[in-house]
Amino acid sequence: MQVIPAIDIRGGRCVRLFKGDFSRETVFSPDPVDVARRFFALGAKRLHVVDLDGAERGRPENLPALEGIARAFPLALQFGGGLRQIDDIDRALGLGVERAILGTSAVEEPDLVARACQLFPGRIVVGLDARRGYVATHGWQKRTEVEASRLLEAMAALGVGRFIYTDVERDGTLTRPNFPAIRDLLSTTHLPVLASGGISRLEHLGKLRALGVEGAIIGRALYTGDIDLKQALGLMNTIKPSP
Repeated sequence: MQVIPAIDIRGGRCVRLFKGDFSRETVFSPDPVDVARRFFALGAKRLHVVDLDGAERGRPENLPALEGIARAFPLALQFGGGLRQIDDIDRALGLGVERAILGTSAVEEPDLVARACQLFPGRIVVGLDARRGYVATHGWQKRTEVEASRLLEAMAALGVGRFIYTDVERDGTLTRPNFPAIRDLLSTTHLPVLASGGISRLEHLGKLRALGVEGAIIGRALYTGDIDLKQALGLMNTIKPSP
């Protein structure tokens, strides 16, 4: 299972939100590139980068920071936040991003997702950002009546081959992942799913691995020191997968 550090960018700075609430922001660094440098030095192979301004406003706003990270380090990047037009997806991928994450578009413009899958095969990921099982869009600010599992099924039918599940109510809380919801979601698909939200202890990684997620995206716990990235990476390298 992959351990993937998260870098959320707002106003050019590296921040974390509490439960997706833009009014409850903690700034951890003025320089996202420097944060990426630290993660790279500790052994990270992939980064999860989110443009919070873009997610809120509908167009990427922090591409210079993304480009700085992409140019500075040989890291696999997955990027989301405001990718609601083909041109913006193309631009992000052109900057060195391996995977483009679509969220709001998956709910509001499924035809765009289908077209993106055709234009960029294997590089489109759909983010299932859920509050109490229902998908939240527009930077987690708008709740829909779409169940995360239903959206996964619909997007898989369009050609999406990978998903990121985030429990927004757990995100940034340093509590624990929503293991039952993750288990239920995995039971509906054979496609790879990455988990995010509430991961705050090394033991959580072992439980997620046992459930069968492809990767664990860790944010606040890395910044507060609740999880040591080097230890987490080492743990995943030493634990043998279940038969």
